[in-house]
Amino acid sequence: MGTREATLPSQPPPRADAPPPRVLEDLLALADVRINGPRPWDIQVRHPRLYRRVFAQWSLGLGEAYMDGDWDCEQLDELFHRLLRAQLADRASGRARLRLAWEALRHGALNLQSRRRAFEVGQRHYDIGNDVFERMLDSRLVYSCAYWQHAADLEQAQLDKLDMICRKLQLQPGQTLLDVGCGWGALARHAAERYGVQVTGITVSEQQLALARERCAGLPVSLRLQDYREIDGRYDAVVSVGMFEHVGPKNYAVYFDTMRRVLDPGGLFLLHTIGLDATYPYTDPWIDRYIFPNGKLPSAVELSTALEGRFLIEDWHNFGPDYDRTLMAWHANFERAWPALSERYPPRLQRMYRYYLLSCAGFFRSRQGQLWQLVLGGHARREAYRSLRPSGPAAG
Repeated sequence: MGTREATLPSQPPPRADAPPPRVLEDLLALADVRINGPRPWDIQVRHPRLYRRVFAQWSLGLGEAYMDGDWDCEQLDELFHRLLRAQLADRASGRARLRLAWEALRHGALNLQSRRRAFEVGQRHYDIGNDVFERMLDSRLVYSCAYWQHAADLEQAQLDKLDMICRKLQLQPGQTLLDVGCGWGALARHAAERYGVQVTGITVSEQQLALARERCAGLPVSLRLQDYREIDGRYDAVVSVGMFEHVGPKNYAVYFDTMRRVLDPGGLFLLHTIGLDATYPYTDPWIDRYIFPNGKLPSAVELSTALEGRFLIEDWHNFGPDYDRTLMAWHANFERAWPALSERYPPRLQRMYRYYLLSCAGFFRSRQGQLWQLVLGGHARREAYRSLRPSGPAAG
């Protein structure tokens, strides 16, 4: 995907003899969405094969049809907000239901996040090319939800989030911090520079690791390519931002047992993760195939069950609506950068990333998607934890 491919074929206009299926029109009406309607969230059909693809594969067919140019929408984010709020997945057609049932069976029967599969998401998503993320994200390359309470732009919102994490962990100079899923090193660098801690970070992406090492050069930061199950040592604090989504329910016990083993008994562990409003047995098939292979979002029940007997929940902070705004900022950056990126990447990647970013914005806007920061402590910890909510922006 990092090399230029053939451009999208031109799409013929819809045939006059292929009107939208009535059942699909009635279904979309439940979300106040029309086919070829006048409003910015209405679906504009460019090829009638869209209908067949949706009935056969539901969300996977819808996403692939968009990537292939079979339909458009002026405001994808608002379209998905409406579709998800109306819970149309519960009304899927027979063939689509079989597809969803297969996804549920696959997640239930297989360990899709096994040690053997651990590096697949790094290779297929994070290693697509650092230039894509350098153009899409903020200057620090923070690829997780920003904190917008006191920020007017993405740059400040991400800085505020990094600083909030360090303050929630109560970091002190000379302490050791383990960063599980360190990305391009933004948090490791911030913690080392601003709080004087020694950081060890791990990632499953080779390209992330190479750039993170450049960005953290000269600081007390050690970064390596490693699966979380291979972590050793003992640390005063542990943090994991935007990585737990790749762990999977079958591995929650191993994950939290590992974090408990490497965390000092009196230390704190901050877990920053996307969450779901309810427990679902599968991941959206399009997201699984094209964006985050083998991912699985946790529900509050799944998290609390896995934590029971392992950690005390000192604080649970939800700022899910902030991810809507973060994704819209990433999308604006990506679209502005596309003329330069198009010299290296195919048009289909532009449509794929547009669909990814805006559909996810709609997901958080619907409130099905949550963003949680949990501060966790061991049972040996005696002092009371005081929840932190920053009263103002972090200094630049």
